[in-house]
Amino acid sequence: MEIFNQTLPGFFFLLGLSTVPRLQVIGFLIFLVMYIVTMTVNCLLLITVRISPKLHTPMYFFLCNLSFIDICFSSTIVPVILMNTISTGNSISVEGCMIQMFCYLLCGAADCVLLAIMAYDRFVAICRPLHYSSVMNMRFCIVLALIPWITGLINSTIQVHITWRLPFCRTHHVDHFFCEVPAFFRLSCRDPWLNEIAMYVAAGIIVLCSFLLTLVSYVYIISTILRIHSSQGRHTVFSTCTSHLTVVTLYYGTLMSIYLQPRSFHSVEKDKIVSVLYAVVTPMLNPIIYSIRNKEVKNNIIAIVKTRMKSSRNIIQ
Repeated sequence: MEIFNQTLPGFFFLLGLSTVPRLQVIGFLIFLVMYIVTMTVNCLLLITVRISPKLHTPMYFFLCNLSFIDICFSSTIVPVILMNTISTGNSISVEGCMIQMFCYLLCGAADCVLLAIMAYDRFVAICRPLHYSSVMNMRFCIVLALIPWITGLINSTIQVHITWRLPFCRTHHVDHFFCEVPAFFRLSCRDPWLNEIAMYVAAGIIVLCSFLLTLVSYVYIISTILRIHSSQGRHTVFSTCTSHLTVVTLYYGTLMSIYLQPRSFHSVEKDKIVSVLYAVVTPMLNPIIYSIRNKEVKNNIIAIVKTRMKSSRNIIQ
């Protein structure tokens, strides 16, 4: 591996998921399909909630925030993967890398905190239904919606600043498909122990605390569900909670395996797969699990489609 001086290079080279041409083509198609699905379902949810007065509730307000974050999250990473897969250079400028790192850290942290807030919203709705409208008023919802962005902004500013203070002298080739913080620790010719401690502290505060808050909310929700006399009602709510917990566990679990594991437990190939799960797969699954499976959302989407089709027929006639 070639040795460079300690000055910051003009470009880094992202090696991507694979160097095998056939696998690159397959990977390109898979990522393209997932990105199209992510953008379609998230935009569909935003439009549906915007034009459906029945969905102007705190739950859908937070879901729209989640969809917007997921659109930003996916758009920060996937287009770069697609561009580097079809291009021969696979290069990214230092400025571009810093912007990508800042944006994905911002969106990733915001996603974490927002999932915990959404779990709290469901806790109040199911466990304290008589107080729901007074507790989850619009002013409080706006404050709660700002917390993820403020948390993400503080986290990304600190992490990007201390990461780019490292001297990168080992190589300019990043064995990853985007500018993720742990991948840059491997390029440093100085022991990044201080950066790792900062990363563990941030991940512990943001990821672990958000996961525990989400888990506590769902424990209370499930205990309330068990007291429902109707078996059909119990089954419906259990089904919804199970799907929500699956997505939440997938997201928090993958983040913890990247940002809370010691360096000795990391492997390049495993980190790439885990990063795909939290950065590409989860933003695609969130609107499907949280919203599109919801009967209320499906009925509104069908009604909107029928209205648009009817309007189109009238225009043609």
